[in-house]
Amino acid sequence: MRAVRLHDYQKPPTVEDVPEPTLSSPLDVIVKIGGAGVCRTDLHIIEGQWAEAMGPQLPCTLGHENAGWVQEVGEAVTNVKVGDTVILHPQPSCGLCLACRAGRDMQCSDAVFPGVSNHDGGMAEYLRTTARGCVRLNPDTNPADVAALADAGITAYHAVRQAVPLLHPGTVAVIQGAGGLGHIGIQAVAALTAAKIIVVDRNPEALKLAEKLGADATVPAGDDHVEAVRELTGGRGGDVVFDFVAEHGAENDAFAMTAPAGSQYVIGYGGELRIPTLDLVAGGKQVVGNIVGTYNDLVELMALVESGRVTLHTKKYPLDAAAEALDDLAHDRVRGRAILVP
Repeated sequence: MRAVRLHDYQKPPTVEDVPEPTLSSPLDVIVKIGGAGVCRTDLHIIEGQWAEAMGPQLPCTLGHENAGWVQEVGEAVTNVKVGDTVILHPQPSCGLCLACRAGRDMQCSDAVFPGVSNHDGGMAEYLRTTARGCVRLNPDTNPADVAALADAGITAYHAVRQAVPLLHPGTVAVIQGAGGLGHIGIQAVAALTAAKIIVVDRNPEALKLAEKLGADATVPAGDDHVEAVRELTGGRGGDVVFDFVAEHGAENDAFAMTAPAGSQYVIGYGGELRIPTLDLVAGGKQVVGNIVGTYNDLVELMALVESGRVTLHTKKYPLDAAAEALDDLAHDRVRGRAILVP
């Protein structure tokens, strides 16, 4: 089969022929990929940022946002059958450790992370996952239309879901970054809360999209966007600030835009958050990290998608154009999410 393979860090991956995956346990599922999302994390993987944390053995196949059709199942699989349309939780979990028992999939002590850890991902024609990673979809769903929700979607949704108790009527949610994750976050805040939504982004097209998706106000990122947000909120800032950028100083801007007793949710990464402890204590603020989401988050998100309350804006590429898709993403030429279609 064809697959997008990373051989060396700091060098672009190549598309080449590799053997198809096979079942290795009774709970395995082989999925024929219908769409694989191209994520900024893939750029960070290529740069080597995840090498120490995840230790993948190179060469490896990229791709952690995947959807498709069940091709083959192990003898113990009962929740899906051959032919089912599925979206895949990005980190199949064991189901037995304490984190799994508590529903915290991303903290599973025995998980794999296809496309990130030492397990081939879904930028290929087929992927091996497990029964615990499969969420069944309406059979009419086109996997290429929803694949990126497997990571970008639940990452944004998980952050918003955690913050729902803080966003009662009369509060303000600030969303920094209206790109691949942020445009989903806007819709999730609009669907789950009655908060006023202010969106900050440097790209005028992203701000236009934000207005269509439910933003009450938009602010161009620049030299004075922190002050502009304060002006829109009577000098306070956002009760919750969702930072989908979190690099190049944006992470510190997000804290500055957070109201007293407010919360900064950090979803993007790559920067370094520097906060004087006096500002943290005197402001009564909290900073919350966010890593992907739970299986239940993905089920809830897909319910919103199938009801039409959340939509994913995509740009599709054939699998052989993976290098072009990655370059477009790196240079901010993609509105929404890039999707590879085998």
